[in-house]
Amino acid sequence: MTVFRAAGPDDLDGIMHLYRQLQPGDPVLDDGSDTATFAVILGTPGLTLFVLEDEDAARLVATTYLNVIPNLSRSARPYAVVENVVVDEALRGTGLGRRIMAGTLQAAWDAGCYKAMLLTGSHDPSTHAFYRACGFSADAKTAYLARPPAAAAR
Repeated sequence: MTVFRAAGPDDLDGIMHLYRQLQPGDPVLDDGSDTATFAVILGTPGLTLFVLEDEDAARLVATTYLNVIPNLSRSARPYAVVENVVVDEALRGTGLGRRIMAGTLQAAWDAGCYKAMLLTGSHDPSTHAFYRACGFSADAKTAYLARPPAAAAR
């Protein structure tokens, strides 16, 4: 049985295990910056890491990151950005992705958000089909992405 919940202080290792599946080329941090950032996320209103926990196996099987952003337009209703959607690669296609996305979007609606957005770098048609099945539309907005110049990037 899986449980949808907000991440807690003991979930960092499980989340990082999933993130390594999302971005396998990212370096493993050993300077404590991941722990410090995790604490900031957990302590900041409007930022929520969600997880699906397989209670039988006592491990995390999926995660999302919901950012609820205050806004002055749209009658001062916030909007949401969903990031870092990951389902354990061994369990993809089993419905866990839809389950964690449904919980994440419900949390956005419960926070009064008038919209939720996400970006994907994937060109895999099944990824796009997944997001459409979760209620996202690829034709509602145009997304642009800026990155710092190489000299300023870490």
